[in-house]
Amino acid sequence: MEWTEEFWAHTPSKGSNGKPHDLRRHLLDTAARAKGYAEAFGAGNLAYMLGLWHDLGKYNPDFQQYLRDAKQAEEEGKELGRKGPPHAIWGAAHLQNLLSQHPQRSTFILPVLGHHAGLEDDSEGEQKILSESERGRWLKTIAEAIPTFGLQVPSPPEQVPSDAFRQEFFTRMVTSALVDADFLDTERHFGQERPEAREQPLTVEQLWSRFGGGRERLLEKQMREGKVPAPHVRQVRDEVYEECLKTASGKPGLYRLTVPTGGGKTLSGLAFALKHATENGLRRVVVAIPYTSIIDQNAKVYRDVLGADAVLEHHSAIQPPDNKQERQDLATLRLQLATENWDVPLICTTFVQLFESLLARKTSKIRKLHRLARSVIVLDEVQTLPPDLRAPTLDVLRTLVDDYGVSVVLCTATQPAFEMDAYTDSFKGIEQTQIVPQYAEHFQQLKRVDYDKHPNYPEAVLWPDLAAELKERPQVLTILNTRRDALALIRAMQEAEVSNIRHLSTLMCGAHRRKVLAEVEERLDKGQDIRLISTQVVEAGVDLDFPVVYRALAPLDRIIQAAGRCNRNGKDTGQVIIFQTESGKAPKGPYQKGIEKARRLVETRDIAEELNGTDILRDYFELLYRDVEPDEKGVQSLRGQLEFRQVADTYRLIDNDTVSVIVPYGDYAGHLRKWQEFPTRRGWRALQPYIVNIYSHEAKKLRGQGMLRELEENVYLWERKDKYDDLVGLPIDRDPADLIQYKYGENIV
Repeated sequence: MEWTEEFWAHTPSKGSNGKPHDLRRHLLDTAARAKGYAEAFGAGNLAYMLGLWHDLGKYNPDFQQYLRDAKQAEEEGKELGRKGPPHAIWGAAHLQNLLSQHPQRSTFILPVLGHHAGLEDDSEGEQKILSESERGRWLKTIAEAIPTFGLQVPSPPEQVPSDAFRQEFFTRMVTSALVDADFLDTERHFGQERPEAREQPLTVEQLWSRFGGGRERLLEKQMREGKVPAPHVRQVRDEVYEECLKTASGKPGLYRLTVPTGGGKTLSGLAFALKHATENGLRRVVVAIPYTSIIDQNAKVYRDVLGADAVLEHHSAIQPPDNKQERQDLATLRLQLATENWDVPLICTTFVQLFESLLARKTSKIRKLHRLARSVIVLDEVQTLPPDLRAPTLDVLRTLVDDYGVSVVLCTATQPAFEMDAYTDSFKGIEQTQIVPQYAEHFQQLKRVDYDKHPNYPEAVLWPDLAAELKERPQVLTILNTRRDALALIRAMQEAEVSNIRHLSTLMCGAHRRKVLAEVEERLDKGQDIRLISTQVVEAGVDLDFPVVYRALAPLDRIIQAAGRCNRNGKDTGQVIIFQTESGKAPKGPYQKGIEKARRLVETRDIAEELNGTDILRDYFELLYRDVEPDEKGVQSLRGQLEFRQVADTYRLIDNDTVSVIVPYGDYAGHLRKWQEFPTRRGWRALQPYIVNIYSHEAKKLRGQGMLRELEENVYLWERKDKYDDLVGLPIDRDPADLIQYKYGENIV
């Protein structure tokens, strides 16, 4: 046996023809891959060093025996029954010893220490290494591995940022490069997927070359179907598109795309992103959206234009259990390897996935971060970002622009005035380019709706009265602030024998939502009766065109966004009716404060005129930012101390943990069977249309009622087909997407 085969990184596998994964080869290959990833942000040598050191602890004879025992147990069809000795800590300890005088040694140590279990708080990680009773013995053993494997001890490479926040984020990025490289090299060994075939099947240049023809075909199809906008609407859409193409030649940086609803933002924004990426040598486009319902529709438009293979939808993530014990059994490794890494040129994801990953600690979320370097990030409906987290959110966005060659596009009809925010300096002094300079003129040209207060306003409308009123409206959209209110109105409408009711929320799986949206669009096009009752998820980017929209009193930007689902093609004058709900309840926190500010403006300003302009929004955000702390939870203080675990626990767009539930809808069974037999990233992607995210405490309750069966940690199967309702989906009142700041136990006032 050659000496290189004496030391295993992983047990033999079918993918390696029964051979073990050679440890030296794994270290070198992981280092080379990590270097390639980190070179995108100037940290290639550092990532190479971390790749060499990350699994040196597996040189430990006890660990080598553990791998051999695990292989024997697998061959005998048994559980090993014990965990192996830790290994990540010893590579980290050796680096700590080498770099004891380096002022920023944490950036070298913590990625190696956490490449399985996740990033530790700086103080906790250092103490964990120093307090290890066998530290001296294992440091000596690790030192022996270096000449045995023919490795060279490098000097500390590259300059680590001196600013505390920039160092913190740099540590995340090099950790991401290391973790993804390690997982992919392990994946190659186990034959789980073919990484070389899967990475970058397309490029942004290829997607851009498809775009022009695809857009023309889509517009022709819409014309054949009679979806022809009024001439003045078409003129605005053409001007927006041309400005996007013209501005796309600019250098990477911060951009604003301000387009009134109905102005063609979805396609024009994608055109800007693809052309801008192509002309600047950027690697991918990430479109982040507040709600999964919008992902369904945007991704469909992108596929119609670019092809079925063009876009990755990522809203429900595998959440493997924390691998604190650094388990190396095949089942645990396969779940880790199946986590998403955004290795494609066009991704549609949610704000929760993007922003909580940017400040996460778990490897399943951190893994994809390095892919953001030299990319275009389009934040669609950016006004929905939580105002009480705006300081850390904007700081991370600015870091991406300043240090990682990223272009960020703030995209909405209702632009928040971040640069005028007197309470955080994250965007102070940054150059911003307005993609469509004449946006104010477009708002005047696309005045398509009249805003009215309900005759009962400011008094509430009772559910039975509202149901009777909607019965007289053949085509109407009603948007409520909470899922609970939506269900209450639906019950009242059913009792009043109102027909042609549809519902939309994220407690319906993606395949179900797509079916409902298709039915709604068809009935609208044919002039048939349709009454859609929805939560907030419909008002940001969903392309529906109702003649009348009822909107429960909400933050002002949400009311204006709701109007975007009314008379989109500008053929007549639509009507938006603002009303108070019977429950009078709404999510607490910034959302409730937004309602208070909106109420003041609705009751004191000429909403019929001003809500069709932009000045009132500037006044609204100024009032809101004055009343909402920009970093209410103290995230920035924790970031400055490199407290990664506490940052991840504190920076939450959804305050409570959610889990993935696979629902029995459509073709779910075949995809589920394949994923259970062999969990891969491709298999999880195929399951996305059949997944609903619910709160973990709801899952615990439903499991006790026999509704759910746990497949893996944080992944469940909905067992009762008869209890998945064709109208409302899962029979649950609380929808995590009601509001991304939703707080269980204190969520309603």
